[in-house]
Amino acid sequence: MYKFIGLALGYYLLGFLGAFLGYLLGSSIDRARDYGLGGINPLSNAQRKEVFLETVFVLMGKLAKADGRISKDEISHVEHFIKKNGMSTEHRKQAIEQFKRGSATDFDIQNTLDQFMASCGHTLNLKQVLLMYLIVMALADGKLDPAEQSLLEEIAVHLGYSLAEFRQLLDMVLNQSHFSQGQTRQNSASVLNDAYKALGVSKENSDQEIKRAYRKLISQYHPDKLIGQGLPEDMIAVATEQAKEIQVAYDLIKKHRSAS
Repeated sequence: MYKFIGLALGYYLLGFLGAFLGYLLGSSIDRARDYGLGGINPLSNAQRKEVFLETVFVLMGKLAKADGRISKDEISHVEHFIKKNGMSTEHRKQAIEQFKRGSATDFDIQNTLDQFMASCGHTLNLKQVLLMYLIVMALADGKLDPAEQSLLEEIAVHLGYSLAEFRQLLDMVLNQSHFSQGQTRQNSASVLNDAYKALGVSKENSDQEIKRAYRKLISQYHPDKLIGQGLPEDMIAVATEQAKEIQVAYDLIKKHRSAS
């Protein structure tokens, strides 16, 4: 907010140079509001954690009910998600309550998304992880229902993604899931193609471009960075697993290219 005030005031007083200096000063004030000298303001970070937890499970509930019914696979996925992350008793209770709230037939997600954007909208990594968790949830029953995809697209657009960006992310997450626990058929051309898609690249990309895409993805799922931005500590395990899948995909590509 202050960066735009600084830009306008600087331009009014000193022209383009003043606008530039005002923007820099305003940006510093904005950062100081959310960040202390030692990192993220604890109060802001605690708020983001609560908002993130609520948003994830409310939207999981909404997704589970998107096709008209909540399947056993979807319930099992949520239970497995909670167990895999080792969520605290308090967070587990909150998660179940939020899931039930989101699965109500007449529940409107607009306020939930607005609240998320107000608290976490400036954190690209949290938005990415939120969408990743929801995509994996939508695939819990082995397929992506048209109603689920439509809801995911609505959520992504509200988070600031274009449909093209969301569909690329969807394709990446779909293919990253093939590399869970490193169980791939290393000599399969189709699996190699999936590995490229998992990184959002193609075989036409250079080694440097592929490494850049890999590093960007790994950075987005880095535990310290996610926790620093507001991901609850007991919701990090699934993101860490996703990073492992990305690592396996990248290692497969590197092995194939070095052998060629």
